[in-house]
Amino acid sequence: MSGSIIIVICGLLLLAYIFDITSSKTRIPSVILLLILGWTVKQIADLFQISFPGIEEQLPAIGTIGLIMIVLDGSLEIEVHRSNLSMIGKSAVVALLPMILISFGLAQAIYYFDPNNTFKDSLINAIPFSIISSAVAISGSKNLISSQKEFIVYESSLSDVFGVVFFNFVALHEEINTSSFVDFFIDIFLILIISFLATIALSFLLSKIRHKVKFAPIIILIIMIYHISKIYHLPALVFILLFGIFMGNLNQIKKIKYLDKIQSETLNKEVTKFKELTIEFTFLIRTLFFILFGFMIKTSELLNVKALVWSVGIVVCIFIIRFITLKLLKIKLHPLVFISPRGLITVLLFLSIPIGHSSKIINNSLLIQVIIITALIMMFGLMFTNTKTKAEN
Repeated sequence: MSGSIIIVICGLLLLAYIFDITSSKTRIPSVILLLILGWTVKQIADLFQISFPGIEEQLPAIGTIGLIMIVLDGSLEIEVHRSNLSMIGKSAVVALLPMILISFGLAQAIYYFDPNNTFKDSLINAIPFSIISSAVAISGSKNLISSQKEFIVYESSLSDVFGVVFFNFVALHEEINTSSFVDFFIDIFLILIISFLATIALSFLLSKIRHKVKFAPIIILIIMIYHISKIYHLPALVFILLFGIFMGNLNQIKKIKYLDKIQSETLNKEVTKFKELTIEFTFLIRTLFFILFGFMIKTSELLNVKALVWSVGIVVCIFIIRFITLKLLKIKLHPLVFISPRGLITVLLFLSIPIGHSSKIINNSLLIQVIIITALIMMFGLMFTNTKTKAEN
């Protein structure tokens, strides 16, 4: 039986690889195909009465590792130099402003229609739906022109970080007051120090390890530092983002006093290899997550009409706010206006909502419908993107 399971998993991963390769031609986001694939496997398993006990419990662990790797992968691609500071600033605004508006707007709606919830509980339930999924957005935008792809990498990576920090701030404080803001800024200061020290140490290890196995320990240390930071309620994703940006911009290090000593040709070569490994590992974890999530989807949840009213309303608000934000910042609308998918990060935060703080309005049906609808909008938006125009621009 175990041998059959291994064969099936390998077959699914190879299918996912084919989806990833062909997505540039079909313009269909691989996440849609992965969800369909997982759902199809579930139907076949039910037909032949094959059970996979305990499989649902693996989703949060796989998702957390996936989040770490996706943010790391995205941050490694972020190049920081004077010529793109304006783009980084605009992407930060597009990541943060709609998040705040959607979170508080949806929280107000939940609070109004579910009087059993406090506004704080409503906000906890609303935040996951305000965050762009870098796992879906980055993979879906790989066929755009470089400036648009770069904008999506900045925006979605920052959205993940802002969203997790925002969610933890609200969820982990019993009361939101001056004291909680002081604690928050202390936490940010601590994670910046930890990020700086850990990044220097990991960079040093990367350049000095001569053993043939060198990248696996680095990734393990990154995941371990992330989880240790989480135990102490520090915004651990900030460390992942800063580490990736640091490693992806080694050419700028020589301009900073005291840091130029770790700059070397050896380190540059090792970072290139590290990026390649990160891309491979990220693909594997992201694929497993979405296939598993698709496996857990129930047909009844997809067809829940009551939830559909809420999901359509949420999606409409998401894209209206995105349209207005891009317009105000004078950013070309097409095709960026269509790229605002929800995905892995939404699922993870939804599963992280503390017991006793959940709302009856926010359920599995709503979660699945919002993820699928936003992915379909991105898919059709990219399908109608003129390739010739892209090349000329």
